[in-house]
Amino acid sequence: MHSRRTVLTTAAATAAAAAAAAAGSGAAHAAVSAVGRQPVPDSAARDRLRRLIARMSPEEKVGQLFVMRVYGHSATDPDPADVAANQKEIGVSNAAELVAAYHVGGIIYFGWAHNTRDPHQIADLSNGIQQAAAAQRVPVPVLISTDQEHGIVARVGAPATLFPGAMALGAGGSRDDARTAGRLAGQELFAMGIRQDYAPDADVNVNPANPVIGVRSFGADPQAVARMVGGQVKGYQEGGVAACAKHFPGHGDTDTDSHVGLPYIHHSAEEWERLDAPPFKAAIAAGIDSIMTAHIVVPAFDPSGDPATLSRPILTGILRRRLGYDGVVVTDSLGMEGVRVKYGDARVPVLALKAGADQLLNPPDLALAHSAVLRALEEGELTEREIDVKLMRILLLKERRGLFTDPYTTHEAVDRIVGTDEHLAAADRIADRTTTLLRNDGGVLPLSRRRERRVLVVGADPAAPSGTGGPPTTVLARALTELGFTATALSTGMAPSQQRIDQAVAALRERDAVVVATYNVTADSAQRKLVGALLGTGRPVVQLAVRNPYDIAQLDGVEAALASYSWTDVELRAAARVIAGRRNPVGRLPVAIMRADTPTTALYRIGHGLSY
Repeated sequence: MHSRRTVLTTAAATAAAAAAAAAGSGAAHAAVSAVGRQPVPDSAARDRLRRLIARMSPEEKVGQLFVMRVYGHSATDPDPADVAANQKEIGVSNAAELVAAYHVGGIIYFGWAHNTRDPHQIADLSNGIQQAAAAQRVPVPVLISTDQEHGIVARVGAPATLFPGAMALGAGGSRDDARTAGRLAGQELFAMGIRQDYAPDADVNVNPANPVIGVRSFGADPQAVARMVGGQVKGYQEGGVAACAKHFPGHGDTDTDSHVGLPYIHHSAEEWERLDAPPFKAAIAAGIDSIMTAHIVVPAFDPSGDPATLSRPILTGILRRRLGYDGVVVTDSLGMEGVRVKYGDARVPVLALKAGADQLLNPPDLALAHSAVLRALEEGELTEREIDVKLMRILLLKERRGLFTDPYTTHEAVDRIVGTDEHLAAADRIADRTTTLLRNDGGVLPLSRRRERRVLVVGADPAAPSGTGGPPTTVLARALTELGFTATALSTGMAPSQQRIDQAVAALRERDAVVVATYNVTADSAQRKLVGALLGTGRPVVQLAVRNPYDIAQLDGVEAALASYSWTDVELRAAARVIAGRRNPVGRLPVAIMRADTPTTALYRIGHGLSY
């Protein structure tokens, strides 16, 4: 293993030198002294990048605009099933062939594509991709990205550090915590060769029925969200990675998921300015490297019915001209239904570029999309000058993130930075400031190890977002046991059957108290029946909302209710410490919870939260 790493490191150094030479990078300018301290591109850097662009063919220029998925844990030797998937979807066998065939400027990592098994593997995959990039006729490093929002969206799991997600941080209310989480998370991504994170989410979640944003948002108060977004942008970029605020012009007030449909946002221009714009303005003021578009229709800005991703009035008129943003604009995935309903897959990438986008993320058919953009360039629908401007933005981002200096990493860097005790302890400290106590009638909480030593933990057990950790009931039971209780877990699921409910009730009769983990409870949810049956035993019932905090509005009779805003281990352990009285709950609701019977009336307002 050691000899293999030596060979890889030597090859990586050689390839890095080739990439730096291709950009004409001067040693003094290119030096990167530490993670997060990348050089700011000066006029000499721009001149070098212009010369690099001048060497590219139209095919190479067009390729640089695409960010593509690819299956496999290795750039050159993926598993046979991943080779088959790549051949079927992309027409190549592996990541190295993808770079060679299409000259893609970016690659996005997914867990389901088997890119993120463990930190050492991720680092090796990243190095292999960069070696393939350095072997091109015109070597240009690849911008490797992923969606590592933390909370309910995380592609890289343990042993990397997982931090509380956006709404949990919003409940904590600390801009410093948001910045710290971003900085440490950014350092870990950097160590694995990932230089762009599609985070933070800058949407203001003013609609409790939003099916796609929810706890991915910092909250419903635009100014509070703006403060947190600004903090996280600075944190991620101090950590060495390009941050990406999403989803412009704001996906927070919709009841349609753009993965499967085309949402409409019916805010007036004045409402948009008040509700949706502040977080994006804060991101721009913080110096954000990239902004992601939304596949949503905003008639107030573009009555054509085109989604924002394809709307020149929105991307160029609002984002570029009104907000003065001149960084990279990346589309949300072009495989999502919201951007495909009106135009064919060949037109979408061309229209996105014409609208003002620079990077085209994950088209369903890369060959079709690449040829369509190339044809538009050849026929004059897109000009070479327009493509060069977009390409310069992308290359400047790569320059800022140190990719022309050294795009590689090592196992030693991974071991030194990823999942360290210091980072894990920081995640726990931040999580301790997020758990929100919504109701505590009669002083049910904290549970007493003397009166309620025997605790049953029941409820929903959604799969871990990162594929590591969980299941939630087991994590909670283990944490409570470590805190001095005798806790047992019984998974009842998101739609518990009557048989499972009966089992839970029978088990509770032999325990002193129960913690029930609820997940997005609705009026017709079987979880309501479970909670009602548990309440009927007369034992203390503690309800913990492990996703959206709105569950309590549907659960009559519950006397003790908390919100953790996610079911990841770090947030569940923090909730357990609150339940056990080891931590005083200090989280405050970043969204309002409306009454179920009168949805225009607040049950709990923004800022609500109890303490012991």
